[in-house]
Amino acid sequence: MSDEAINQMREACRVSPNNVPLRLALAEMLMSSGRADEAEAEYRAAGQLSPGNAGITLGLANAFFQQGKNSHALVIVEDLIKKPQAEPKVRLLYARLLVRAGNVDFASRQYEKAIAEDASLADVELASQLNVGSTPKADTSEFSEGKQRASWEGSDEGPAVEIERPKINFSDVGGLEGVKEEVRLKIIHPLKHPDLYKAYGKPIGGGILLYGPPGCGKTYLARATAGEVQAAFVAVGINDVLDMWIGNSEKNLHGIFEAARAQRPCVLFFDEVDALAASRADMRTSGGRHLINQFLAELDGVKASNEGVLILAATNAPWHVDPAFRRPGRFDRILFVPPPDAPGRSAILRALLHGKPVENIDHDAVAKKTDGFSGADLKAVVDVTIEAKLRASMTDGIPKPITTKDLVAAAGQVKPSTREWFNTARNYALYANQGGAYDEILKHLKM
Repeated sequence: MSDEAINQMREACRVSPNNVPLRLALAEMLMSSGRADEAEAEYRAAGQLSPGNAGITLGLANAFFQQGKNSHALVIVEDLIKKPQAEPKVRLLYARLLVRAGNVDFASRQYEKAIAEDASLADVELASQLNVGSTPKADTSEFSEGKQRASWEGSDEGPAVEIERPKINFSDVGGLEGVKEEVRLKIIHPLKHPDLYKAYGKPIGGGILLYGPPGCGKTYLARATAGEVQAAFVAVGINDVLDMWIGNSEKNLHGIFEAARAQRPCVLFFDEVDALAASRADMRTSGGRHLINQFLAELDGVKASNEGVLILAATNAPWHVDPAFRRPGRFDRILFVPPPDAPGRSAILRALLHGKPVENIDHDAVAKKTDGFSGADLKAVVDVTIEAKLRASMTDGIPKPITTKDLVAAAGQVKPSTREWFNTARNYALYANQGGAYDEILKHLKM
């Protein structure tokens, strides 16, 4: 691509700075000219104008890839690959990144999936590196891509298990200092000081049940825990376990635990665990009871040791979890994850606004106006602010920075989502609080 054509496109973008298609065209021209660093700047600018645009995000990942910023690109691609309809181009870039990381087997599966969906993406050079054919193959896999096949007891059958290596740690989690300290004591310190814990006969591993209102960072905290100890991270959803055929759900659950044991140290995280560990007293069929019994057996390590497997689970409804899971040795720590306090909200706002055009933001002032807001609610505040700024910028043709006044105004439009949860939780804490399980809720409500 000639410099003259690029300069002409730059001039067009200068005249119409909010024209996303023009910026994308300029970025693609720069990429084809090998000027990935300049293309990165254009993709970033386009991303600010059109947040959440998957095409722009993929373009930015490609720009990072060309510059050798592999970790930056991998963060983006791993997020895109989880979407239900991940584009073949995303899979192709994922395969290239995996090759650089030395994971050739997994890269081969991603490449074959990509060209099966779009044969025009066939890359002879990449195919030779992966030792696979460059022509698409029929997709006979029963497993979701982006996940590695679990293997146990000499069999290659089982559920697909995605092994992550989170880059975040506790420094990226705003607030929740008390919860983080409990996680350190139960999970992190045993891994960092194994000899000390061994002297007291304390095993490395165990389980923690996190509960609280939705959107308060339970899943994020679990990922940060894995990043804190540089452990593998396996997130388990309901669809990874449940199966319509009798016995398959138990088999899937066993396979997931075996995959985690093979990756130790590993953080095994069950989101919405009440769906898999519901109270057996509420069940009318035996199928659910069999799954719960299997779950309890896996937590106990009946047939295989869980040493080095750190089990975290999250739920918004701990009162629906079978009491057997709370027995010591299973989920023997039950931690309340409250909405962030004022310092926590301030830290979350700083993280959410990072990289965005801002002007003298008083984060503490905004935090005071958002009492009771969850992390998800704060993100909604920032999103509402950005939408208002985009409307104003499109009218005037000039990007305008976000101010404290803008955020406070947006906070007035967003209602805290935690109120409904606390209305329900208060009743359980007052009238079904056997053993003081929900004392933390009463303490938070100052009752």
